Amino acid sequence: MSTQYECLKSPDLYAEAFGIAPPDALLGREVWPRQPGFFIRKALVAAEQAQVPTSDAHAEEPVDVAPVQAPASPLVMELAQGQFGLVPTWVKSASDAKLRSTKLAVTRYETMSTATATRETWLKGKRCIIPMQAFLEDDWRSRKAVPTRIARVDGQPMGVAGLWERWTQGEEEIISFTLLTVNANSHALMNRYGQNGNEKRMPAILNEGAYGAWLSAPIDKAREFMRAYPAHLLLANPVQKK
Repeated sequence: MSTQYECLKSPDLYAEAFGIAPPDALLGREVWPRQPGFFIRKALVAAEQAQVPTSDAHAEEPVDVAPVQAPASPLVMELAQGQFGLVPTWVKSASDAKLRSTKLAVTRYETMSTATATRETWLKGKRCIIPMQAFLEDDWRSRKAVPTRIARVDGQPMGVAGLWERWTQGEEEIISFTLLTVNANSHALMNRYGQNGNEKRMPAILNEGAYGAWLSAPIDKAREFMRAYPAHLLLANPVQKK
């Protein structure tokens, strides 16, 4: 599975495709491990804003009051910036973080809840969406690596399921993310790519209507979003050499 993808080509696409405020400026056309990239997460709201006011502690007599249930808050999403390549919270130093992050740019969804590097992040519900215009894979059918660009047939942005994390040590901080992958051995398009003899993988591309649900679903339901994206909705083109 490749670890290179294209960012959205216009800031306005973040609002059009995902309904979030666009960035002030783009970071670059392509993202590799350890480079900065954008991801979408649930907005980080202070816990006290979600609390329900309690009864007056100085009331003269206790009063039986029906329990008050806080109204369901609509999901608010925000755009964040981080390093492509997850840094677990237990990493001891920034130098160790750099070494590990290249190996944690992509994560198999089957092991995200059990692998040491991602288990804590998964259990905390730190899910995200990685916006991309396309991702790159090598076509080895000719026995030579032919870089190939995979995008949606309609040219619209893709939202790939991922996990994000915040690592701190003293005054140092690293915000990072990893994209999740699913098996593609039987996928009509993606089974052509990757090294021969190896398991075929592809990004866990979300359906447009599932963005909010992926971020807010209970943990026991979140795995239901890990499906291979339909082959007829994707288009593959060899990358033209300049």
